[in-house]
Amino acid sequence: MINTKDQIIEYFYSGIKNIKNFKIGIEHEKFLFNNRDNKRVNYPKIKDMFEALLEFGWNPILEKGNIIGLNKGGKNITLEPGNQIELSGEKLNNIHEACAESYDYLFELKQVTNKLDISIVSAGFDPISKINEIPNNPKQRYKLMTKDMPSGGKKSLDMMYRTCGTQLNIDYSSEKDFSKKFKIVNSIVPISIALFANSSIVEQKKSNYLSYRSKVWQNTARGGLPKLFFENLNFEKYAEFIMNFPLLFIEHEGNYISGGKYTFKNFMEGKISEINYRLPNESDLSTHLSTIFTENRLKKYIELRSMDTCGWDCLCAGPAFNIGMLYGNLDEVYELISKWNTDKIINSYLEAPKKGFNTQLMGKDLLYWASTLLNISRNGLEKRDIQNKSGKNESIFLNHLQKVIDNKTTNAEHMISKFSNKEDLSELYDK
Repeated sequence: MINTKDQIIEYFYSGIKNIKNFKIGIEHEKFLFNNRDNKRVNYPKIKDMFEALLEFGWNPILEKGNIIGLNKGGKNITLEPGNQIELSGEKLNNIHEACAESYDYLFELKQVTNKLDISIVSAGFDPISKINEIPNNPKQRYKLMTKDMPSGGKKSLDMMYRTCGTQLNIDYSSEKDFSKKFKIVNSIVPISIALFANSSIVEQKKSNYLSYRSKVWQNTARGGLPKLFFENLNFEKYAEFIMNFPLLFIEHEGNYISGGKYTFKNFMEGKISEINYRLPNESDLSTHLSTIFTENRLKKYIELRSMDTCGWDCLCAGPAFNIGMLYGNLDEVYELISKWNTDKIINSYLEAPKKGFNTQLMGKDLLYWASTLLNISRNGLEKRDIQNKSGKNESIFLNHLQKVIDNKTTNAEHMISKFSNKEDLSELYDK
């Protein structure tokens, strides 16, 4: 049972890895649409799709008799509130392995979606559907979240039902290493928003945002970029942060119960009558950590969560960009961002979804900072010098981002141009 702050601190300490054992985990979400009517797929269609994927060696994950996901080895396919699907990949050694994993998954997914007349959309925000057109599914927690989340953020349901992101999970070698990495990943959120912007079309119209997904997440309950995250945060301060953070829900005897007015500290003090005053266990702590929807967060690893979902051309680029800095060139990027002013970073964060590369930060635009960080990342990947069978290192995955910077044109701007020319919904689908 967990009833002291020290136990939470120890939980974070248990995530420490030797540098030679550092891993990379990638998670990415996709929207699914029926070709015949351009509507998001419903749960019966999801079941058909999951059953078809079993032929590729996936195994079903059930909740109260309903299939809600699949697993194979160390990876999972999970079902999001509006029937978006997410691959949570294995913990792998390098970007070559992680990219190969995504390629294999997308190959299997394409075989099944083609057979079922489903199209995939790789965008940060659903470009077609209104919120009331999106079907749900029987995953228990989502019913409770749909009821409770809007009271804490006006765009919470849009976040749940109409967004897709790419997430990178990274390791830390010590508390000090965590502190440096966490300060970096929070400081570069505005650059990540601008560089990976891919949600400019909403309800078949220009949204006037480049990353509407980021705008939505800024107005989502339990989300944002807390000022605390720019301090030299240690495990104790993060433990205090999550202890005083409200609960979203508690899993108890196979059911989900609203966290209501309780914090995790109340849970630790045995004050929750609805669950017979029981104390939290490690599973409850893990659930709580995964329902804090900040731009980045700590579990037994660090999760980076500020990138819009994108197609194959940039799927491997985001992880490569961050790994080059955080595993390959940490001290150089830390020295750079440590000169930045917190208020200016937060202001840039708020403006980046709309202004993209034109957003200002410390007297320069985000295009300048993206280019600077890309060079630091490339140097880091070249220092790592982890090669594929053709003798090429991980820096090959930065080519897409170099083109974005050279042309000053993001995926979001390509989509505005492509869709506005014809206003053909098929232009929004992955090819």
